[in-house]
Amino acid sequence: MLSNIRIVLVQTFHPGNIGASARAMKTMGLRDLVLVTPRQFPDPEASRLAAGAEDVVDNARVVGSLKEAVVDCVQVVGASARLRSLPLPHYDEPDEMARSLVANAVDDPVALVFGRERFGLTNDEIRCCSHQVSIPANPDYGVLNLAQAVQVLAHEVFTAWRRRPESDYRAARPNTDRAPTREQLDHFHDHLTHIMQRSGFITQPHARTEEQLQALFARAQPSRKELSLLRGLLSSLERGLEDG
Repeated sequence: MLSNIRIVLVQTFHPGNIGASARAMKTMGLRDLVLVTPRQFPDPEASRLAAGAEDVVDNARVVGSLKEAVVDCVQVVGASARLRSLPLPHYDEPDEMARSLVANAVDDPVALVFGRERFGLTNDEIRCCSHQVSIPANPDYGVLNLAQAVQVLAHEVFTAWRRRPESDYRAARPNTDRAPTREQLDHFHDHLTHIMQRSGFITQPHARTEEQLQALFARAQPSRKELSLLRGLLSSLERGLEDG
């Protein structure tokens, strides 16, 4: 189960923070590290600050975009301050997030995403996520460095894993009952946007409408079977537009 939980670091500036994050991961049983366009990697400083977790650093994968990093994941949680302009589901308490992440990791890959040291994740990167989570901290000084944030949330995940109910040892759910991957959801949203434009519901790209619909389906959490049903509905509407 823990092997299905991925830590994604986006555009890390200081290579030492990669090593420190790897150390934080390994202490909590996590080993799947993906780096999105790090400024400098590999680097001796990353290995030095890993302090025993060099294997996590050595096995880290480097990719060119956040979308590529999470394409196979069924849940993607972005660690950030709460952004009300992007109405994705938000976990106010990290332990609630961790229980959900661990439950989904029984069958499929999931991801925790951390942004840049100075300003975190951009709005476009948050849109690649299915949820957001914030770490409660001193309101007068709630600043955590990258490795500290990884450690806090990795600990919550490890605790949720240790305390998971016996029912989580069940046999894998049927494929159709599982949550869709980000790639499957992206295809659905692209299809939905296409139909909205073809039907005249929107006459030009309208990011706000698309964001609100993305948030709606994120809250609904459709299964793969339900998403397939929606895709079938869209295909039927598309054929009707063509016949008309």
